[in-house]
Amino acid sequence: MTSFGCCAPLREARAILADAFFRRFPCLSSHDTRCSIYLKLVVVVLHISLVGTVFLFDTNLVQQTKEHPWYTVLYVSVFLAALFQYLFICCSSPGYVVDAMREVNKMYYTSADSSTLDFVPITEDSNSSSTQSISSWQKVVTGLYPPGSASRNWTCDHCKIIRPPRAKHCNDCDKCVLQFDHHCAWLGTCIGKGNHCQFWWYILFETVLCVWTMALYLSYTRSKASKEWWQYIIIIVLFVILSIALIFFSALLIFHTYLILTNQTTFEFTRRRRIFYFRGVPSKVHPFSRGMCKNIFTSCCSREDVLKLEAMPSIEELEARARPYTCVDIVSCRCC
Repeated sequence: MTSFGCCAPLREARAILADAFFRRFPCLSSHDTRCSIYLKLVVVVLHISLVGTVFLFDTNLVQQTKEHPWYTVLYVSVFLAALFQYLFICCSSPGYVVDAMREVNKMYYTSADSSTLDFVPITEDSNSSSTQSISSWQKVVTGLYPPGSASRNWTCDHCKIIRPPRAKHCNDCDKCVLQFDHHCAWLGTCIGKGNHCQFWWYILFETVLCVWTMALYLSYTRSKASKEWWQYIIIIVLFVILSIALIFFSALLIFHTYLILTNQTTFEFTRRRRIFYFRGVPSKVHPFSRGMCKNIFTSCCSREDVLKLEAMPSIEELEARARPYTCVDIVSCRCC
């Protein structure tokens, strides 16, 4: 009883300090937010540890840096690029349906205030301006789907808003994402139309960094420099971690390169049979593909608006894409 009585003031003091801290930093009051910040810190520390160990142990690399600084500068540049891309994607927006709906409403109501641009469910108490803004959004979305599509499939069961093609509700973010690819727990955000290209560059930099760091580890173990037994253990553990990371990032890089070349998403690739507007489309036809060259340009080089919506191609166009290739098609680079 005495021990519990002694701990009571400590618990009260801790609660008071925690309450004062969260009042000063309200963004950290959420448990999910704190976990997300802790994960980012772990990733940053892991990157620094994997790279810093090489320079800490390998004296030959330090000497080589003095003689050929460009080598180390290039390596550190790849390291910083991977770390910057990670932090950039964590803070990026994948593009949300609500934002696209507001942009469409602004085109129809340039003089409307911000309250009329928010989504309001259609009810008996809805005012005329809200109902009209929703109908304008519905008109835009209706033109994106194939004729005859059932409108009940367009409405999100969670957000109660009308979704354009390729959009999906993310249960983790609790929002409908444009061109939804997947929710990445490692990054703490969704991958969608707004950050898919940045995600590809991130996994490319991480793959190069893993290969380069593993090569430096191997070079250190084969060098004639004196090494302690505990240094061998640390190098082996870090090398195993890098090997696992390399397998993971290489598989992601190959898969997402294929997705960009064919203008697909992970959700469309894995759940193609469950998407209602893909029914009747031949399995080898990618409806939203514009050709490999245009897909790469649109994904990586184009400054196309993130909130720009894509329409489902007509049946005639899909049937034309499904026809077998001829010699003329090969010469004319039909696939591009």
